[in-house]
Amino acid sequence: MLKPIISADSHVCEPPDCYVDRIDPAFRDRAPRLVHDARRGDIYLIEGSKTPIPVALVAAAGKPPEELSPKGAVFEKLHRGSWDPHARITDQRRDGIVAEIIYPSIGMELCNIPDLDLKQASMEAYNRWLAEFCAPYPHRLIGLGQCAIKSVESGIRELEAIKALGFKGVMLPGLPGTPEDYNHDSFADFFDALVDLELVPSFHILTSGEGLRQGFRGSKINSFMSIVRGNQDLMSMFVFDGIFMRHPKLRIVSAEADGGWVPHFMYRMDHAYKRHRHWMKGRELERLPSEYFREHVYFTFQDDFTAFHFKDHLNLERILWANDYPHSDSTWPWSQDVIAAQTAHLSEAEKNSVLHDNVAGLYGLDSAALSAAA
Repeated sequence: MLKPIISADSHVCEPPDCYVDRIDPAFRDRAPRLVHDARRGDIYLIEGSKTPIPVALVAAAGKPPEELSPKGAVFEKLHRGSWDPHARITDQRRDGIVAEIIYPSIGMELCNIPDLDLKQASMEAYNRWLAEFCAPYPHRLIGLGQCAIKSVESGIRELEAIKALGFKGVMLPGLPGTPEDYNHDSFADFFDALVDLELVPSFHILTSGEGLRQGFRGSKINSFMSIVRGNQDLMSMFVFDGIFMRHPKLRIVSAEADGGWVPHFMYRMDHAYKRHRHWMKGRELERLPSEYFREHVYFTFQDDFTAFHFKDHLNLERILWANDYPHSDSTWPWSQDVIAAQTAHLSEAEKNSVLHDNVAGLYGLDSAALSAAA
C-alpha cells in the first residue's frame, strides 16, 4: 500500500508584514520589505543584496514556461497558499500530497547579505512569522528555522531559540558568518548542539553566494547550471574535512540540488582521496569518502529522472522527493504525473521510501496523523 506523499522541500513567499512587523525595532527601518516597481512589479528589497527579488518567480508554480517572467507580478494575485496556511492545505490536496517541509524564499537571499546583525535580526523575524504560519497544521506544515551564525556561541543560542519555537530543523547559510568555515574544529560544539537538540540541518541552493562568486559564461540561461555547485562544494567539504568522521551522528540535507550527479560525485571523491590526498593535503579518513556521503547526506529534488534511475548506485534511504511549491521550478500541480512517470520502475517499498518514509523518519513525523489527514 502506498503511503501519503510528503514534499521534503517546499517554500513560502514571505508576506509584506513578515519582517517589518516582527523584527527587532532597532532594525525596523532596515528590514526586508516589499515595494512596487512600475516596471518590475512587486519586488523585495534587502539591504546588502545587489539584486531585488521579484515575487513573480517566487510564486509562479503551475505557469506554462512561456509565461514565466521576473516582471509584472502583484503580491495579492500570487498563490495565496504561499503565505496563508489554510489555503496551503487546499493546494496540498490539489497536488496529492499530505505534508511539506517548509523553507523560506526571501530568506534564501538573506543568507548572502554581509551585515551579520541585520541578517540575524531578519532571520529571527522570519522564524517568528513561520511559527505562526505552521501553527494551525503542525503535522502538515513542518517549518525550518533560519540561523545566521555570527559566532559559534551565538549560533548555538539561535539553535536553542529555533528549537523553542517548535521547529524540527534549521536551514543554515551556505557560508557561516564566522571567520572560519564549517570545517574548522571550532564548530564542534555547534554540530554537537544540532545533534543534541535533534534539529536537522539543511543547506539549500542559492544560499552560498553562488551568484556573487561563480558567475557564468555565455547566455544567461547558462547560469542555471551553476546553481547546484554551492551545495556540491559544501557536501564534499563535510566529507573530505572529516566533519562526519568527527560527528558520526550528524546528518545533513542538500536541498534542491538534484541527485543524478551523486554516483559520479562519490566516485570522483574516492578517486581524489586514493590518488591525490598525500600531495593535495586533506584529513586522513577512517572510511572512503563515498561511504560518508552515502550515510550522512540526504538530498532533495523535484524533477530529476536520473536520480530515480541511478537508485541502485545511491543510498535509497537518503533520497527525498519534493515539489518546490510555489517556485517557478515547482512540479505543482502536476506532481502526481511527474511521480508516476519517474517512479514507474520502483517497487512499492522503494516508492514509499522516497516519497514518505525517508523524510518522515528524518524529521520524526507522525505517519499515523498524516495517514489520517490523507
